[in-house]
Amino acid sequence: MTDTDVTFRVNGEDRTVRTGADIPLLYALREELGLKGTRFGCGDAACGACTVIVDGAAVTSCDLPVSAVAGKAVETVESLDTDPAHPLIDAAIDHQAAQCGYCLPGILMAAKALLERNSRPERSEIIAALDGNLCRCGTHTRILRAVEQAAAVMAETCE
Repeated sequence: MTDTDVTFRVNGEDRTVRTGADIPLLYALREELGLKGTRFGCGDAACGACTVIVDGAAVTSCDLPVSAVAGKAVETVESLDTDPAHPLIDAAIDHQAAQCGYCLPGILMAAKALLERNSRPERSEIIAALDGNLCRCGTHTRILRAVEQAAAVMAETCE
């Protein structure tokens, strides 16, 4: 396999990786760019641990070739590390939404994608948006409350 340069925007910064075009985006993020927040879960796009946002849509990165994001905007969980913290971070802490925390980066990114397209989601819409994300610790109810809190905070700041 021949390596190629793939340039895309990651968390607001243009980045180029030199790798195989079919290498999963997850690998490029973690190994080539050092962004370790996105997790490898199943490798089959079934658990959501590797969820990132590409051009506004939540996608699994374990099955998406890095070449598919050339010229696109990719957001990882590291994008939530702002000052002040993104409302999803504060809400996850407030509601103790993570036990082991392994699934949380993917859940937060799926929630962020939802809140960017719908600032006032109903609980059923939150459930649908997070349907592809598994949490083996069973904190689903706390996660839902955290997303609801973040939505309320974000709606307040937009008014």
